[in-house]
Amino acid sequence: MTAVPPGRAARAAMEELAALDDVEFGVRLLANTPTHEGRDPELLRRWARAADAYGSALAPAASTARVVESDGGLAKGLLARYTSKPVPTVELFTDTLTLAEELTDRLGWRHWYPAGSVRAAAIAHEAVHERLHHGQAKKDLKLALDHVVLRAGRHRLYGHVAGADEIAAHSHARTACGLGRSPLLLTAALATAAEPQHGSPHGREK
Repeated sequence: MTAVPPGRAARAAMEELAALDDVEFGVRLLANTPTHEGRDPELLRRWARAADAYGSALAPAASTARVVESDGGLAKGLLARYTSKPVPTVELFTDTLTLAEELTDRLGWRHWYPAGSVRAAAIAHEAVHERLHHGQAKKDLKLALDHVVLRAGRHRLYGHVAGADEIAAHSHARTACGLGRSPLLLTAALATAAEPQHGSPHGREK
């Protein structure tokens, strides 16, 4: 991913993105996630709302992951990445963070993303992925989404909704860091400002 200055067309595209609400970004994220092809848009919207609400209500918790900084995020198409092995680690890519801060200033979005908040939001975002990697939080998100794949009497089996964890993580970062908008808007702007596009600037590895 190579950063390019946002020209008139790119700025217009970013302004159109800013006109969308945060749930709509969640719907688009789900629609572009494999396994959701052909899903009812209203079902995707219900899941997006549920994931957004779950993330915003999730109580902040200290992350156990170490935080490291690296360069080369633009080339990888990443702003941050969480890995669980060999030890839980949040890797922040400083070049992508710098571009995000520059875009925020150029687009007049500083009232939504105060100075330094992008880094804090990236850490909060990845901390949610750490919590959703296993345990009760993972189960609670499934219950919130109510995606029942099997019923047997009173028993229900809840399925995984690909992409919902990403929406929840962005929503939590918005709330925990006091942002005016979800970081999903900023990641969409980053993708618009960079070529070729590599998808979401957040990465996950097990």
